[in-house]
Amino acid sequence: MIDTRRLRTLRAVADHGTVTAAAAALHLTPSAVSQQLVALEHEVGHRLLTRDGRGVHLTAVGRIMLSHANEVLAQLERAEAEVAAYTAGEAGEVTVACFATAISAVLSPAIAALRESSPGVRVRVQDAEGDHSLALLLDGRADLAVTVEYRGAPDAADPRLSRRPLYAEPFDLVLPGGHPLADSATLVSLADETWIGPYPGNPVHDVIAFACRQAGFTPDLVHCSDDFRAVVALVGAGAGVALVPRLALRDMALPGVVVRQTPGPERRVFAAVRRGSDAHPLLRPLLTALRQVAESLGTG
Repeated sequence: MIDTRRLRTLRAVADHGTVTAAAAALHLTPSAVSQQLVALEHEVGHRLLTRDGRGVHLTAVGRIMLSHANEVLAQLERAEAEVAAYTAGEAGEVTVACFATAISAVLSPAIAALRESSPGVRVRVQDAEGDHSLALLLDGRADLAVTVEYRGAPDAADPRLSRRPLYAEPFDLVLPGGHPLADSATLVSLADETWIGPYPGNPVHDVIAFACRQAGFTPDLVHCSDDFRAVVALVGAGAGVALVPRLALRDMALPGVVVRQTPGPERRVFAAVRRGSDAHPLLRPLLTALRQVAESLGTG
């Protein structure tokens, strides 16, 4: 009989690439993770991993086992959801990993709506960029993630996740108020400007870089901040120009800057849960509230 805890360990190692990183995600020691993997290999009767420097890679049998592990763990999530559904109405806590703009735009209004519709559901929020929130979800440190499409993100067919599209958010150009192109700026016309934006690794950085490449240039990113208020403040000081998600500008004081809509760049935001947990009575009302708030945004 294969121990499902060892299947979780195998998946964590496959996700993180090293025993040490998997151990940190699972709150175990590297030695304990290695012991579980050895025990799983004995149960299966085949090598599941090969070492490559400091990292590990799945063997062919390891990939087969990972595929079945995803199915087994999803079925366990479904079982937990059905048991919880049997006692629907029981109060409980849901942990949500979500990036800052979406916390303001959709998660906070959804939490407010839940106080009326599902007062027994308590939501605990973790501020996490889009490329970190899915890792928190898959490691079991969050029950739901609100995140964005980004380079290297798991796709819609990933057997570990169920995804719900929420909204597509356009980006707007932000220029100093006295800029000579303040009334007529396009992305192409700003090719030679100094740019302000998030650090590489932030999903928004990838969106901006891709949009500029599509327009035929590489932006000269001189000033970096992951805080959009800081980005707008630097634009207002005349330090450069920026592309900023539209919802990040909503309700923000914009002294000394001009905002211009530009066609093309956008980020697609979705909610994700571990596959099989969609019907959980603590997740279902939150997913519904998020969708309702997202439909009311009018970001286009």
